[in-house]
Amino acid sequence: MNKAWWKEAVIYQIYPRSFMDSNGDGIGDIPGIISRLDYLKYLGIDVIWLSPVYRSPNDDNGYDISDYQAIMDEFGTMEDFDTLLAKAHERGIRIIMDLVVNHTSDEHKWFIESRKSGNNKFRDYYIWREGRDAQTPPNNWGSCFGGSAWQYDEETSMYYLHLFSRKQPDLNWDNPDVRKEIFDMMTWWCDKGIDGFRMDVISMISKTGEMPDGETTGLYGDFSPFCVHGPNVHKYLQEMNEKVLSKYDIMTVGETSGVTTELAKQYAGEDTHELNMVFQFEHVEGDGKYGKWTDEKMPLTTLKKILSRWQIELYDKAWNSLFWDNHDQPRAVSRFGDDRPQYQEISAKMLATCLHMLQGTPYIYQGEELGMTNYPFQNPDEFRDIESINAYEEWCVNGTVSHDVFWPCLAFKSRDNARTPVQWNDSAHAGFTTGTPWIAVNPNYKTINAKAQTANPDSVFHYYKKLIALRKQYPVIVYGKYEALLEDSEELFAYTRTYENEKLLVVCSFCDHETIFTIPDEFSEASCLITNTGQEYNNPTITLAPYEAFVLYKK
Repeated sequence: MNKAWWKEAVIYQIYPRSFMDSNGDGIGDIPGIISRLDYLKYLGIDVIWLSPVYRSPNDDNGYDISDYQAIMDEFGTMEDFDTLLAKAHERGIRIIMDLVVNHTSDEHKWFIESRKSGNNKFRDYYIWREGRDAQTPPNNWGSCFGGSAWQYDEETSMYYLHLFSRKQPDLNWDNPDVRKEIFDMMTWWCDKGIDGFRMDVISMISKTGEMPDGETTGLYGDFSPFCVHGPNVHKYLQEMNEKVLSKYDIMTVGETSGVTTELAKQYAGEDTHELNMVFQFEHVEGDGKYGKWTDEKMPLTTLKKILSRWQIELYDKAWNSLFWDNHDQPRAVSRFGDDRPQYQEISAKMLATCLHMLQGTPYIYQGEELGMTNYPFQNPDEFRDIESINAYEEWCVNGTVSHDVFWPCLAFKSRDNARTPVQWNDSAHAGFTTGTPWIAVNPNYKTINAKAQTANPDSVFHYYKKLIALRKQYPVIVYGKYEALLEDSEELFAYTRTYENEKLLVVCSFCDHETIFTIPDEFSEASCLITNTGQEYNNPTITLAPYEAFVLYKK
């Protein structure tokens, strides 16, 4: 197995709008990030993944980019960015940028030109089609954010494709001029000294030439057979690798919704010359009651089956990326653990143990290291996320589902759960801002915050700090082969990792009651690397507390 720095790294995702505000306008910014670099250095992370900081009208919180080579005014200046990059590098922390190139903002200069006429150079930068008639889009595809995936434009009486918001027109990657513009922009950032890219919905950049109706799911047709893992996606990524990525010592991770283990080996195989790793979403997707919306937790056996398959089938062939949550997912403790006050801390530590001992590169989403929880949303006026707002409109206001039925599902899975400000201390607005925050702070900041946790050696923060340190000390945590145990248990997630002469036993309880576990004979003399209870594991049969986790090590 090839070794690499990005395999051994721990990555921390920053959603800048909600991380730290330096000027009191209620919006996080780059100087705010700079002010917290020592906190991240103390935690021990190696890489910051920076969600988009480019110029944007913020229809989708920065994932609608109007200028790839400028910084959003609310976040600061390019000089601020250069300072962030330099100060992070001084601390041994790398920075990877969020690359959003499936689409731009409709306020990008390319699209402004594209919509002017049917025969200018920029027309073919985007995907335009005639409607079936003046009132009917080219096909029945639905957008990820609700409504049709087509927007009628009166200027030329044609429709343009937007798989997300109508203000996010999709780029036409079949146009070599588009690819050259993107590769030149990427080279510009690499020459500036960044350390890699997280690539937003990169599996969607290639569409089929034919665009027939999709199978109707809910209110609209499904575009995925024609727009996800399209005919030229691997060709274009190999071109990107040849023209840009291979020329720098950087890391790349692709957001590839709907990816299988076989496809992952194409995107991120050891010798396919595309990406270093991909994000798979099987463990955070699943079928909801209403589209993606549900208030039910995934059965543990299902979760284990998914994660085990990725561990086993990618071993020695491609590299896993490990995550519980991000800016698009609800908080991990609320979703996979237990956010009731008596279990919030111990289940946060258990989830951290389970994930960080798997093979792959772990990603920590801001506030996860504190055990931050979902926000107690009470009504749709509290949302800022376009997806959540549109979903309520589509299913409740215009649809047939009652508020009382739909609300628990929307509140449980809303992306805004992850976007409430980081809870730095117990002062007003959790120390995030001296002004009015752009989205409300979770009211539990008085008890869950960084100031209290950095001062408490038994906190969730210090547990994450220890996990990160262990990863740097024991090669088996990074490179060990995975083997599942107790696959039929709905209470325990247990597995081993083996590398050369080292072996780990990882046991995590996912339930709120005591369970019995028998330690295998081969670990009878093993030492305990970490536990979230302080229990000793000297006896073969042990009683696990609710959400207990431990890792045994033998050489």
